[in-house]
Amino acid sequence: MKPFLGLLTGLLLLTGYQARAAEMPTELDPKMLITNQFIEQVRSLIEVPVTQLTVEDRNESAASIDQAKIDALDKEWRAEREVDDQPLITSVLSSPLSSYLIRIQALSVGLYSAIFVMDKNGLNAGQSAITSDYWQGDEAKFQKTYDVSADAVFIDEPEYSEETATWVAQLNMTIKSASGAPIGAVTVDVNLNELARRHAAGVQ
Repeated sequence: MKPFLGLLTGLLLLTGYQARAAEMPTELDPKMLITNQFIEQVRSLIEVPVTQLTVEDRNESAASIDQAKIDALDKEWRAEREVDDQPLITSVLSSPLSSYLIRIQALSVGLYSAIFVMDKNGLNAGQSAITSDYWQGDEAKFQKTYDVSADAVFIDEPEYSEETATWVAQLNMTIKSASGAPIGAVTVDVNLNELARRHAAGVQ
């Protein structure tokens, strides 16, 4: 009986821990942490020539792409995630834009857990890590940014990552060309625990 009670107690403690872990502390509220200053800092990293030129080139080359082709590419991307041969995924990850985003994520030292840029069709144009799908056009990250305006910003609801034991919020915004026209969108996964630590230390 005692081993059973011990196991039951352990399960209850574990369940209690997971429940507490799923309750985001108030000091991690993205509305307080992701300030206008922070957003502009991120924008200055993203709206650079390598991003703008890559997205504009993608927009031009895929100007006449239809939804059927987009769906086919998205299906191909998902299938490639399960196999070793990944030509479509590799074509995106090997681009200069992806190399730049990987460097930006690394230099953030844990502040950004993922960054991915989309063209005007909502298709991945560059990313710091492999996303689950290729087309983001049916998601809020794209529909509440590029589909809204050149200056649109959308901060999604934070989620708890059990893998890293951190809270993450997606900062999404429209990407503009050098002339200020909307050309695509970007999503940045922000580690709220790390951002809160920097706030407390007076590091912006």
